[in-house]
Amino acid sequence: MIFVLKVTTNKEDQVADSIAEKAGKKQLSVYSIIRPHGLRGYILIEAIDKETVEEACFNLSYVKGIIPKTVSYDEIKNLLEYTPATVKMEKGDIVEIIAEPFKKEKAKIIRVDKAKEEVVVELLGAAVPIPVTVKFDNIRVIRREEEKPAGETPAGENQPE
Repeated sequence: MIFVLKVTTNKEDQVADSIAEKAGKKQLSVYSIIRPHGLRGYILIEAIDKETVEEACFNLSYVKGIIPKTVSYDEIKNLLEYTPATVKMEKGDIVEIIAEPFKKEKAKIIRVDKAKEEVVVELLGAAVPIPVTVKFDNIRVIRREEEKPAGETPAGENQPE
């Protein structure tokens, strides 16, 4: 059975380590402790029953409670199975960084690394262009380099009459 444990945000790793240590010392039937990437404030525990989870979590710091309903593997498999991101970012795209330390900064993509799921960008507001490596999920594309607003034609071309 898989149980969802509510914990203090950004303390998921500490709680998982504490539960693993306690379950090992008391030889509890806890089969796995999962802290899925991107799921903040929760960890998943696979155990034989709710009482085992309660005993493993009893009196631990940062534990807020156990969600009463168990979950099935089908409900959480999207959190556990790796699926490569479909990349729609290209060299030359203008992006906005949505994570610290460069939050709300505009940048231009100079290289895309699909294998590592990251891009190298140059900040547009910087006096000196310094390459910065950023993960895909920390940026959003604002505009494509090749896109032109409707009605505009490149210089030197005649518009149809």
